[in-house]
Amino acid sequence: MEPTPPPADGGGTAPATEQRSELVLHVNDVAYTVTVDHRTTVLDLLREHFSLTGAKKGCDHGQCGACTVLVDGRRANSCLLLAVAQDGRRLTTVEGLADGERLHPLQEAFLERDAFQCGYCTPGQLCSAAGVLAEAADGFPSHVTPATADPAAPVELTADEIRERMSGNLCRCGAYPRIVEAVADAGARPGGTARSADQEVAP
Repeated sequence: MEPTPPPADGGGTAPATEQRSELVLHVNDVAYTVTVDHRTTVLDLLREHFSLTGAKKGCDHGQCGACTVLVDGRRANSCLLLAVAQDGRRLTTVEGLADGERLHPLQEAFLERDAFQCGYCTPGQLCSAAGVLAEAADGFPSHVTPATADPAAPVELTADEIRERMSGNLCRCGAYPRIVEAVADAGARPGGTARSADQEVAP
């Protein structure tokens, strides 16, 4: 889904002032030049000005993960990010995960594993999981990564690793077991970006 141009109050045509600044954001591989109020968060910019409503406003305090997006490939809570501080950065929302009509391996795995119920948290879960796969592939350790792990090698995505890394994304419906399985499945696929220990997450 391609974002609609920002409306006038989003700053597309309004001049920069002491309270507003012009910035360039690359959102889902589309470059946008906008002028926004310095208090505008990335979440509000995406939802209210770009009509990208995949990222959800849950707690609005960075505690639930429903607003998770990728910023330069790393996951972040968009409700805590000021838009003006992201000038020049590349943002990926859940709308940008798929490659055209082809779903991202995580999206396919979530569907196959039925890893959602009401779906409100699912966009944030998907973006966070994409970040998890990239972090593990790059060898970033978590709290449960063994101290003996090779820092130059990808981290093996066991069930414990996935639970720890995804712990910042809450699901009120309690779909956690299926989410863990879906992330493990995606990490083990050719299109995934990390290895997974199949024996740790039984089908």
